[in-house]
Amino acid sequence: MAGTTGVAVVGCGPTGLLLAGDLAEAGVPVTVLEKRPPGISNLTRAFALHARTLEQLDMRGLADELESLGHPMTRLGLFDGLTLDLSELPTRFPHVLVIPQYEVERVLERRAREAGAEFRHEAEVTELTQDASGVTVLGRGMEPLRASYVVGADGMRSAVREAVGLPFPGRSVIRSVVLADVRLSEEPPDLLTAGTTGDAFALLIPFGDGYHRVVGWHRSHDVPDDAPLDLAEIRDIVRAALGRDHGMHDPRWLSRFHSDERQVPTYRAGRVFLAGDAAHVHSPAGGQGMNTGLQDAANLSWKLAAVLNGRADASLLDTYDTERRPVGRTVLHSSGTLIRLAMANRPWTRALRSLLATLAAHAPALRRKALHQVTGLGYSYGPGPLTGKRAPDIPLPGNTRLYEALRPGGFVLLTQTPYRDADRPHLTTSAWTGPRTLLIRPDGHIAWTAKSPSPTELEQALVKHVGPPVRPTHSPVNSY
Repeated sequence: MAGTTGVAVVGCGPTGLLLAGDLAEAGVPVTVLEKRPPGISNLTRAFALHARTLEQLDMRGLADELESLGHPMTRLGLFDGLTLDLSELPTRFPHVLVIPQYEVERVLERRAREAGAEFRHEAEVTELTQDASGVTVLGRGMEPLRASYVVGADGMRSAVREAVGLPFPGRSVIRSVVLADVRLSEEPPDLLTAGTTGDAFALLIPFGDGYHRVVGWHRSHDVPDDAPLDLAEIRDIVRAALGRDHGMHDPRWLSRFHSDERQVPTYRAGRVFLAGDAAHVHSPAGGQGMNTGLQDAANLSWKLAAVLNGRADASLLDTYDTERRPVGRTVLHSSGTLIRLAMANRPWTRALRSLLATLAAHAPALRRKALHQVTGLGYSYGPGPLTGKRAPDIPLPGNTRLYEALRPGGFVLLTQTPYRDADRPHLTTSAWTGPRTLLIRPDGHIAWTAKSPSPTELEQALVKHVGPPVRPTHSPVNSY
């Protein structure tokens, strides 16, 4: 007899954990399946949270805790002296937060467990069978599980993606990137230390526990991922790129990997969705991988909750692919451009890199576009001037903010005149002094806007986006 759940989330990384926590807080039964044993490993590749991700975490009441665990960095160095000044960003978080992935996972897992998510470790998914009403999940180390929907957040080698037969087209961009966690005898002068010569690049990032993550590559060391790796090779690469190795010693982890550019042709296959690295992988340039996955989860979670709680038609789920796949494609291209520029070694490619750095340094519009793209603040889900755009963290009456008003997980309606809707518990209303009425989605994007709408126009917009009124004699429809 198969167990049942609303959503089965496969993968216990940041993407899956954020999704599971959102669904559980929305009252949706959710089961997280993870093939690893319990316990969060500190052997992690991701190390940074960008501004838009921090805003999403602020909407969940988690950003301040994570800020206390990380190190804010207001300047992001790229190449040839080009530095992006993050303090210019129009956000409560005008920086990149340097924080190891395991700290993010720890906070997100605690939230998901407290909200009621069920976790099954050492459960390796091997097969999915879909029909009109749900998905049956089979695997090693687990009982069969029946779910209304399945989300594959199980990384680049996704078993879920393979089970539904989706291709993962793309190619390797760079091979034999080395990773190491080491102690340093000489503390670097900057929080994040990066350097490139065209034949080598290296990056040093502090974990905050006495260790630094080293990311390095050298053109002459193009070997398979399973080739032996020792600290001497790491030192040589770092010296080639930075001029010194800062006295690195006592490695607790050494690894070699290759960086691919790949993306699935669709993020949805019937009742199965892909998110994070299961849907897209790209170079680590710009530190956008974990951030893009977390923003995938923020986009998908409220839509699944709305459908399963009977507030929206299942067609809403189609918008996950149409909204997030273009973002994934853009991140793939932008991070690929950065890594290729960092690797440039021919005279004409290095000249082009220098020209681009000079243009960006003297062109505020170009620099602003790059800033908003890397940090995630500039992505929009709509063609209109406001609809689909990111809503800024607007101050609201009562010494509160929009992102605080979004923490219950519902929509927020901002109107110029007082408005009350007791029949939509998933809607928070607030008066504000702005020139237009705004309806904000649970993920902080503008769903609808109008200037002085009539009561009929407002009700039509609420029915379309939030759902019909729920009378006291009725209860939400749960279709698990």
